[in-house]
Amino acid sequence: MADQLHLRQLLHQLNDRSYKAYKDIRGRYQFPEFLLCIDRVQGDPFAAPSQLRVLVSYEVAGFPLQTYENRSRAIAFCDYLTRQFGQVCHQVSDRRGTGNSGLIQMLRVGQEVLSRTSIILTEKGIEARFTVGLPAQGRRILGYQAGELLCEDLPEIVAQSLKYENLSAEELQGHIETVEDAEVLRSQLSPNHLVAFVADGAILPRRSGVDRRALADGAIPFQSPESLRVTLETPNRGAITGMGIPQGVTLIVGGGYHGKSTLLKAIELGIYNHIPGDGREYVVSDRRSVKIRAEDGRAVTGVDISPFIQDLPQNLDTRAFSSTNASGSTSQAANMIEALEVGTKLFLVDEDTAATNFMIRDRRMQALIAKTSEPITPLIDKVRQLYSDYGVSTLLVIGGSGDYFDVADTVIAMNHFVPKDLTEAAQAIAEKHPTERQIEGGDHFGQISSRIPIGASVDPSQGHKPVKLKVRDVNQVVFGADSIDLADVEQLVEVGQLKAIAEAMVYAKENYLDGQHTLAETLEAIFADIDQGGLDVLTRFREGNLVEFRPFELAAAFNRLRSLSVKTIHH
Repeated sequence: MADQLHLRQLLHQLNDRSYKAYKDIRGRYQFPEFLLCIDRVQGDPFAAPSQLRVLVSYEVAGFPLQTYENRSRAIAFCDYLTRQFGQVCHQVSDRRGTGNSGLIQMLRVGQEVLSRTSIILTEKGIEARFTVGLPAQGRRILGYQAGELLCEDLPEIVAQSLKYENLSAEELQGHIETVEDAEVLRSQLSPNHLVAFVADGAILPRRSGVDRRALADGAIPFQSPESLRVTLETPNRGAITGMGIPQGVTLIVGGGYHGKSTLLKAIELGIYNHIPGDGREYVVSDRRSVKIRAEDGRAVTGVDISPFIQDLPQNLDTRAFSSTNASGSTSQAANMIEALEVGTKLFLVDEDTAATNFMIRDRRMQALIAKTSEPITPLIDKVRQLYSDYGVSTLLVIGGSGDYFDVADTVIAMNHFVPKDLTEAAQAIAEKHPTERQIEGGDHFGQISSRIPIGASVDPSQGHKPVKLKVRDVNQVVFGADSIDLADVEQLVEVGQLKAIAEAMVYAKENYLDGQHTLAETLEAIFADIDQGGLDVLTRFREGNLVEFRPFELAAAFNRLRSLSVKTIHH
């Protein structure tokens, strides 16, 4: 096997040659403290950068076994190293030449702690995956600069970010323990009949819509109302008190700008663990929660929305409803049914982003327009049945309709970002001022149908061309000739999740879309494979930019694929 010196000599020999000659450096090189693998080399300085890996043995890295001894700790450990590696890259590497020449980069991460393929733990040691812009001037190789980059900068980056002796042991331990405690908090929700927990002292507001770090100045630490305060135990921090949101139907009410949507957003992202200092480290929610909104214009394929919508004009079949341009109400109905189809246990709804006619039909409108002329059964008449029939809870931000007091188990009012339990007051008002609405939802929610995706309709290759996958931020996946709009799927937080979802769709087509598996069964099989082999099972090459995702977001991508065809199965 070649060594560090051989790589430097080879790079010097390539100096001033055509950029494509960089292909000669592909292979493995033994450095004193790590093994370097150059897997893919870019053919052009302006093309996607080259993909490299380093493998550092556990002995050289020197981390105590307890830092990665269980799954929760291992994910936090790898997350911490990803952040360190990226930070040191930023400090050490410099642009050398044109395009992205001279840049060593690792996957960019946010406030959430997620399982990623940027750093993985193998039998032999810690593997770091990253990209390098190999230096060039125009389209000529800068071999001497490349030698400095790979033989001097890279060893420094590895030493500063992947060796225990050069890192803050206290900071690493705090990172791991914070994540472990959050994971244990979440595991206690269901046994305590809760859907979410918001710790006392949490900082919920963010700096801005594009900066998800905690608001630095003026944020009011969260304090639970006494009636909703629960105490949960954690292995590292001990007892943590905070507001427990019970299973059932919960309303978050209050005036505008008093923190209703801020609380919902924190709970919405409580499906993920967060880094120390985020402010929401100990805000956790049921991992099966799904944020639901109206999504005008989305494609819907073969969804049984009949629990919410029936008897459409022109005899449109709502038991297998399809549309290339769904309305606000039909899209919101489809979003809920699709989430139920793959196992959600908690809906999160903010009236600001909901279709009004899907949420409520008040007494006056019922008097004006008879139920026989209104195909929509509003959520207010179905939300209790969701819980009684299927054990699915709902958390709603409501500012404009007190009619929901009739169906709520819990009412939390936000006043200047301070929560109060106004359940009894809301119930008293409901009793004193009856709405006289007619309940339109029947006795039961209705059946949740399954669908079988047709494999031929999921085509990422545009016919005979190679597979075409492209990701645009956290908003869009280009899948063959189709563009999947995920802008309104609000629980996606990193670009790498979309990359992994796109790969999972191809993997599904190659392995499970055989006309026999329902969508739910397909997702179950894919996640069983990921549990066994990691995210690497989704790709043929060792990618460093895949990030864990949930079945709900993968289902959302399939459901928004405009070419999708399904067979609907009624139970």
